[in-house]
Amino acid sequence: MTKGYLTLVLHAHLPYVRHPEFEEFMEERWLFEAMTETYIPLLRGFEALETDGVPFHLTMSLTPPLMEMLEAKDLQEKYIRHLEKLIELAQKEVEQTRAEHPTKHKMAQYYLKDFQEKLTYFRDRVGCRLLESFKRFQDNGSLEIITCNATHGFLPLMSRYPQAVKAQISQGVKTYEKYLGRKPSGIWLAECGYVKGIEKPLADEGLSYFFVDSHGLWYAENPPRYGVYRPVLTESGVFVFGRDPESSEQVWSGEIGYPGDFRYREFYRDVGYDRELEYIASYIDRSGARVNTGIKYHRVTGKNVDLGKKDYYDVEEAHRVAYEHAKDFIAKKSAQAEALYDQFAGVQPIIVAPFDAELFGHWWFEGPKFIENLFRCMNETEVIAPISPKDFIDDVLTSVQITTPADSTWGANGYNEVWLNGSNDWIYPHLDEMAERMTRLANDFYNEVDPVKIRALRQAMRELLLAQSSDWAFIMSTGTTVEYAVNRTKQHIFRFNQLYEALYKGEIDEACLGYYEWIDGIFSDPDYRLYALR
Repeated sequence: MTKGYLTLVLHAHLPYVRHPEFEEFMEERWLFEAMTETYIPLLRGFEALETDGVPFHLTMSLTPPLMEMLEAKDLQEKYIRHLEKLIELAQKEVEQTRAEHPTKHKMAQYYLKDFQEKLTYFRDRVGCRLLESFKRFQDNGSLEIITCNATHGFLPLMSRYPQAVKAQISQGVKTYEKYLGRKPSGIWLAECGYVKGIEKPLADEGLSYFFVDSHGLWYAENPPRYGVYRPVLTESGVFVFGRDPESSEQVWSGEIGYPGDFRYREFYRDVGYDRELEYIASYIDRSGARVNTGIKYHRVTGKNVDLGKKDYYDVEEAHRVAYEHAKDFIAKKSAQAEALYDQFAGVQPIIVAPFDAELFGHWWFEGPKFIENLFRCMNETEVIAPISPKDFIDDVLTSVQITTPADSTWGANGYNEVWLNGSNDWIYPHLDEMAERMTRLANDFYNEVDPVKIRALRQAMRELLLAQSSDWAFIMSTGTTVEYAVNRTKQHIFRFNQLYEALYKGEIDEACLGYYEWIDGIFSDPDYRLYALR
């Protein structure tokens, strides 16, 4: 008998880092790495389950910037060239490692074969259309794809401008419909960021559900009887699912999480840094900056082990461990479901386990194998079953508690401090002014018929949406590629204000406008009227 349900949610997102003005651009590697190490392995895992007749159901959010980039022809072509370069490097590594160490040599051969197979899969099997491949699994009922707000803007910090929130959500839904041919059932709010009232524009767009972190339900106005293990309903008629803290700890925790197992691949040791510059120069950034290539020969080995003292990695052993961990995870979820079922007097719980998709494969190399094995192991038990939030609402839920969640995020310490602190607070006066100015433009030019002015209005909207991306504030906070995040934010602010002034002066530089449309060309026909106060 099924005592409970598991909803695995993978949040697939990257900021819009498309740079058509450059033949190569370092930050585009973020997308290529995710495609190579996460998206393609996940799809191949889905296909393996399908081939073996193993039923699976999981939920993925594919954000609008990610969908736009996956469908961009220039990025598809760049990705093919990226894979061809990796194949060339792997071929060099096969020869280089022959006399170095047998395990290194074995792994070099593994990477060569893996990159070749991924190129064949991407270019020949799916015709460069990864998004279409994800759509196929949605269409057959195995995958529930949900949307996200337009550019992953952090909604709690723009809630003073309801029109800005509305535009983020509406454009997210519109982009989803464009690429997936249907209305989304649910939404992943960027950074799992919830603030009271955000459910109203979700309801207006016909969205049925969203997610909050655990404390969003724990501290709700009317604390839910079942905690995070049954959805609640807002007064606007939108369901809310809460994050299971136990699942998060089992996977995310640096102390006890599965990815820290000593037998798994070490992320921070890569030939991009290990090899001599002359040897590796053609395969890193043109500036000479060292980057990860994805060719890594070492395993985690142990806690606090210096990178230079890591042991060699055995991929076959690691895959066996991934199966062991998947089996352990399902055993723990089954026990948790049974305990909750008894605690709830026969009411079936739903255990919601959301993660960044890129954890699986990119950060945790064996992660896609873990997910594939997770469904194989779940198929062998009757205690717990996979389910999508939509199916749980439609097929399982018979009664629901009405309440309002507490303001919350899934960022460090649970609230807004990652996106608003001394490193990034300078951006918000600009974003607020841009939202006010965009509202003015939408009101004043609501019935505009001049095609050039309409283009400028649409581009102004794009620049605002791109400036609002939560990724820039996040990067500034974490101190990674800060210069890039600062420059991107300043560029979008500048371009927006330039277009704003040009519209009111009636002096639009069409050449400049065309350039902005080319380099910041996210969304084909954004509706600037969404910002109007009417």
